[in-house]
Amino acid sequence: MRNTVAVPESPGPVTAYLEVTATGEVFPLHDEVVIGRDPQDSLAEGRFLCIPEHTISRRHARVCLNGGEYFIEDLHSFNGTFVLGKRLRPGVWHPLHDGDELSISSTPLAFHSLLVPPRDSAPAVIRQTVDATQYARPLEGPPQTEDGDAQGVIRKLHAMAQVGIALGAVTNAATLTEKIMNLIFELFPRAERAFILLRKNEGEVPVPVAARWRDGTVEDPEQLRISRTIVDEVLNRKLSILSVDTLADRHFGCQESIVAQDIRSVMCVPLLLEGEVLGLIQLDTSSDPCAFKGQDLEMLTGVCAEMAVALKNFQLYSDIERLLEGFVRASVQAIEERDPVTAGHSFRVAHYAENLARAVDRTDEPELRGIAFTEDQLREIRYAALLHDFGKVGVREHVLRKEKKLHHAEMRLLEQRFKYACACLERQAYRKLAELHCERELGLTAFREEKRRIEQGLRDEFARLDEFLAVIRRANEPAISYTERSHELDRILGCTVDEADGVSVPLLSDSEFAALSVSKGCLTAEERKQIESHVADSYSFLILIPWTRDLGGVPAIAHAHHEKLDGSGYPMGLRGAQISIQTRILTISDIYDALTAGDRPYKKAMPLEHALDLLDAECRAGRLDARLFRVFVESKAWAAA
Repeated sequence: MRNTVAVPESPGPVTAYLEVTATGEVFPLHDEVVIGRDPQDSLAEGRFLCIPEHTISRRHARVCLNGGEYFIEDLHSFNGTFVLGKRLRPGVWHPLHDGDELSISSTPLAFHSLLVPPRDSAPAVIRQTVDATQYARPLEGPPQTEDGDAQGVIRKLHAMAQVGIALGAVTNAATLTEKIMNLIFELFPRAERAFILLRKNEGEVPVPVAARWRDGTVEDPEQLRISRTIVDEVLNRKLSILSVDTLADRHFGCQESIVAQDIRSVMCVPLLLEGEVLGLIQLDTSSDPCAFKGQDLEMLTGVCAEMAVALKNFQLYSDIERLLEGFVRASVQAIEERDPVTAGHSFRVAHYAENLARAVDRTDEPELRGIAFTEDQLREIRYAALLHDFGKVGVREHVLRKEKKLHHAEMRLLEQRFKYACACLERQAYRKLAELHCERELGLTAFREEKRRIEQGLRDEFARLDEFLAVIRRANEPAISYTERSHELDRILGCTVDEADGVSVPLLSDSEFAALSVSKGCLTAEERKQIESHVADSYSFLILIPWTRDLGGVPAIAHAHHEKLDGSGYPMGLRGAQISIQTRILTISDIYDALTAGDRPYKKAMPLEHALDLLDAECRAGRLDARLFRVFVESKAWAAA
């Protein structure tokens, strides 16, 4: 989303400025400025930063210069003020430093100070510089390994530095294994084959996870033949082993696996970290009995030490990912505990959204060819989809689980009122018959005739009330799409029943009439407002989580999932380019599941064709992205994995 701010020109010395990071616009700061929504605020020019977004309070926050340092204060705003991801307590001054990232509700800002830093913070004198990029560049060829070749040693040290650089940022298991294999063959040009054994859990026997030949041929790790004698020596004694001319080695030459594979030279080194053996790496060759030397073993041992650190870091990273995944799933479970009738909705939407995003990557649609999602972005979409309804934890249950336009208790009360009306009519009719008999002293024939006439009238009244109740029951059923209000209700609205004391009671109250007149769904305007508030509540919850950079878009994607391209959505009324492609994907997936799910209390599951027709109609009306919907249909993104 791109915000537009009013940036006035103001005279006087500028000692800092605020930058709207989405647009690059800047607002100069002097001694004090108030940030808010109302462009008609009475503050002097240059003292009010206007951000015309309805999620921002009229007077949201204040920045003030005091004692040579800037501070920010939240002015009891509704959606909060954040500094470096932390929400400020209203009325408490928080110091600002150059480069601090702020969020005024969902609008990102950056604070930049122009004040001169104190003398003791001046940088130290630099006496020598080294171009560090020369050590970060990849090698142009394999390193030399001849003894006494100083240049070869330097190139090998360079290559070892590449190990740390290459492995330090890897967060994917397959990529990590591939990186290790490539580095092994780069460092040891005479190695013909390499394989890796890793422990999945501490104390377990290591298992093969990768095996490859120099020419790129991949072996099935499960079919890999290895020498248990070598492996046990490395794992149990924590020794790095080099065997030159293996077939002539009395210790290893008799091993069946070595003979069968014609292994002539081998190096096997443990992946050792703080006394813990994480696994091992073995290099071997069948063509050269003296392919490896002592310095190669030393180098491989050092490289494996770095790789062990990288593997441990990756394991820790994986643990953190599992922790986050568990937290997300627990959060979704909390939502579904409050609304069990929609259980599975968030997981299904996440599945559809991820399928659609992957299909967009593959599509030949001309307008979508430039869109590609990384694995991190796909995970970001999935988490946003899983958590998009988290704010429903704050919606009252009787609204969240409402099945029809009138709540069950309201409908039972209305039905009892009709029974009461019938009883009142019957009581009045027979009382009138009794009074007439007393007044006229009717004979038996006349009495029976009058009784028959009164009972016929009662039957007519009861039939009329039954018809009214049938109208109410029909009107109580929610409609999936907008429908015209039934005017049959108008006849009932003015009807009353007279009680014994002469007080008239309406058959249908104004509030019941308003609820039954809802043209779409089952929620009244007030109840719909409560339901719609879950979007802002979801965002308020998600923005408090310190998401990593690769997941930083989760709050914004989830926040806008009820927005429409024509601006008719909520809560911000975004339109067109203001809605990200990730959010558009989530919106289509969410609506599809709402239409086709069989767990909604207010409707039955809609047939697939009918649901797609309704989505297509929304696209033709300009509310949904027609390009994405075509990909959704062509790829059948709703299909099971």
